[in-house]
Amino acid sequence: MLKSISTHLFQYEDTCLVYVIRSGSEAVLIDFGSGAVLEELASIGVDKVTDVLMTHHHRDQGQGLDKAVAAGARVWVPHHEQDLFARVDQHWQGREILVNYNVRQDKFSLLEPISIAGTLKDYANYTFGEHAFNVVPTPGHTTGSITLTTLLDGSQVAFTGDLIAGPGKVWSMSATQWSYNGCEGVIHTLCSISALRDKGLHMLLPSHGEIMERPSAAIDPLIEKLEQLLRLRGQYADYESFKEPEFREITPHLLWNARSFANSFVLLSENGKALLIDYGYANIHAIFIAGTDRASRRPSLFPIERLKKQFNVSKIDVVIPTHYHDDHVAGFNLLRDVEGTETWVADNFADLFEHPYDYDVPCIWYDPIPVDRRIPLEQTVVWEGYDIRLYEQPGHTLYAVAISFEVDGKRVLAIGDQQGNDGNLNNYVYQNRFRSHDYVLSAELYKTLNPDLIISGHWDPLWVEEGYFDKLQRDGESLKQLHDELLPLEQIDLGAEGYCAWIKPYQIEMSGGETTEIAVEVLNPFPQRDKVTVRLVTLPSWSTETKEQQLEIDSHKVATVQFAITAPAGFTANRARIAVDITIGDRKLGQQAEALVTVK
Repeated sequence: MLKSISTHLFQYEDTCLVYVIRSGSEAVLIDFGSGAVLEELASIGVDKVTDVLMTHHHRDQGQGLDKAVAAGARVWVPHHEQDLFARVDQHWQGREILVNYNVRQDKFSLLEPISIAGTLKDYANYTFGEHAFNVVPTPGHTTGSITLTTLLDGSQVAFTGDLIAGPGKVWSMSATQWSYNGCEGVIHTLCSISALRDKGLHMLLPSHGEIMERPSAAIDPLIEKLEQLLRLRGQYADYESFKEPEFREITPHLLWNARSFANSFVLLSENGKALLIDYGYANIHAIFIAGTDRASRRPSLFPIERLKKQFNVSKIDVVIPTHYHDDHVAGFNLLRDVEGTETWVADNFADLFEHPYDYDVPCIWYDPIPVDRRIPLEQTVVWEGYDIRLYEQPGHTLYAVAISFEVDGKRVLAIGDQQGNDGNLNNYVYQNRFRSHDYVLSAELYKTLNPDLIISGHWDPLWVEEGYFDKLQRDGESLKQLHDELLPLEQIDLGAEGYCAWIKPYQIEMSGGETTEIAVEVLNPFPQRDKVTVRLVTLPSWSTETKEQQLEIDSHKVATVQFAITAPAGFTANRARIAVDITIGDRKLGQQAEALVTVK
């Protein structure tokens, strides 16, 4: 039976509490349960559900969503939990079971995927039916949970999912433990309910529990009890660090976001604008919690709110990355959507931002990141009176730059994750397309630019002392020499990475019966020009215009060949594998590269 809460708002008790917002003969639902609510809607004059808005992915919230889709309703899900709805079958296949230290409740997910109309992005505003909704990020019960607020029948209400179940209560303590014996969900719950407390709400509507018409009176005792729990566990200091972002002044116009997981830096203008260098995760508790799926990592604008208040910043104008890794760029799209921030990216890896699925390298963010301005290398761009130059900086990754500028009379170089302050060259990763001579190049660059200050991704700002660049130069040359001695370069030079072929795109999506083109980059690793044979390997039922191509490639040069592949009509697959087999002269190098093809 549907329970009336106000003129246009009703509640149905199912596997969770389902809320019905009526607009004439149509309705919008908040969460869905088993779907039994559909049989009750006629009693309030509703004959159509237009949209279902999900607060989180748990099975009791949406186990009947296939009925909503069958009834023609559009299903909208939290942006960071979209894969636990639309691709949950893939999640089930990849989820670790044995030797499992990931205790997030991501296994309390739908058993089968459902079609979604779209995602509900953090901080965004949407209109469904006759009402406008704001999406408030409220991690705690799950990593990707959201709260939906709206003005309804004269009251500002919040649909809080399972963030809070009643005065001083949560629906599940187990759900707040994300990592093995951790307490991250408690910390996030505290920050989330504190944020709701400041929104002037009149009513909290939970997925389980009781309606709260005095939000502050419900939230305050919960804050008190959860803080007591953290003190008992010896983790209250973690909460203090998380809830209070810290911006340290390096120079009057250069700030360091010292509590973000990967360092983010702020260049201030005289008129209240800010340029950010990197912007990833707000805190260690927002990354490497448990798992690497999309729902396990969530950027936040919480530090931006502190920055604006503390330093009178009126606009987050531009953000520039040192490299593409997720801990440095996870928040870029959020900045664009909410703050209107422009993304400026160096020419040498802007394509990776916009077409991430083309590349097979570690630490790529889940979504493409639009690039507003491609910055040519070694050319000056001016922002608010600052001259900024970007220089190619391979080493930690091939797709990186060093960012040079002067502020408050100091020459500054932002180097991302190239190396730590001790100067030890141990932060190279072969699959990041490392080359043995890369640190020689960066040492030469640093000597030429001669910065007073180096700011980096995971270390304190470094005021350069005499001899530091000489050490980098010596160690870079030693690193190259050791690789040259360890690898059989006189016979074959596959580089430090160890391969001679790459397929782009690396991740391919296509339909059965559709033809898709791929590009294969091939390196001749031998000391003479030779004939290279590239043979495409696919499933037997697939067709290609040609399975083999031959070309001449100069010594140590790279050439590109194109292939077209067609999957049979009606064929479906998740991450089917294709490969290219390489022969150079009479030397068989085998299947040197693969790509993953999802056929829908």
